[in-house]
Amino acid sequence: MASEPAYRLTDRIWRIPAGPFDFVNSFAVLEDDGGVTLVDTGMPSSLSRIEAGLSAIGKAFPDVHRIILTHAHGDHAGGAAKVKAKSDAEVAISAIDAPFAREGYAPPRDGSTLGGKFLNLLGKKGNKFAPVVIGEEFADGDVLPVAGGLRVVHTPGHTPGHVALLHEGDGVLITGDSIWNVRKMKWSVRSFCTDLKLNQQTADVLGELEYEIAAFTHGKHVSQNARETVRRFLREAKRD
Repeated sequence: MASEPAYRLTDRIWRIPAGPFDFVNSFAVLEDDGGVTLVDTGMPSSLSRIEAGLSAIGKAFPDVHRIILTHAHGDHAGGAAKVKAKSDAEVAISAIDAPFAREGYAPPRDGSTLGGKFLNLLGKKGNKFAPVVIGEEFADGDVLPVAGGLRVVHTPGHTPGHVALLHEGDGVLITGDSIWNVRKMKWSVRSFCTDLKLNQQTADVLGELEYEIAAFTHGKHVSQNARETVRRFLREAKRD
């Protein structure tokens, strides 16, 4: 079943499927002045889906004034250069992942996995995406001036500078890739992580935050008992 072009999470936060079957998501955050902050940009092929999502909520690329990237992987930052060209938005990412985004390649993967070893053997050429002009770098605990405040929660492991983003006013947590919700809640793909064990350790903070809606960068959002659903997954995953 095809995805809708955009899903309303709150009056000002929307999920935009940037790939088929909700596999990867962008998020549009509406500002009081009519502008849009876009969280993650999918892949280069995601441009038309993001455009359709923006159109569904009465917006277009020129309305996008800011792009925030949760981490420097091609399925989240790969479309940033194209979206920036269409919008002239300023791009922000964690200071730790910023050098990778500027160069246009993913950080090294966890060599304890076969997939990670293979991806590392491919080097920069095998893990590249279009370089991104970064206008702002942020760190853990920063509150970005987005729709009343978007708090940065550093959750390293998937990449060194990977973050989740918490909009406390609307009760929405954008998880990033620490955990996915594709068909069911699960850890991110092992071979994509820089440090698999660290990813699972730092994900615990997602159960400690206060929110009503969990918005995953891979998979459908959860709007009923979201925090407890995430906490239950983390508890059970630790026992597996």
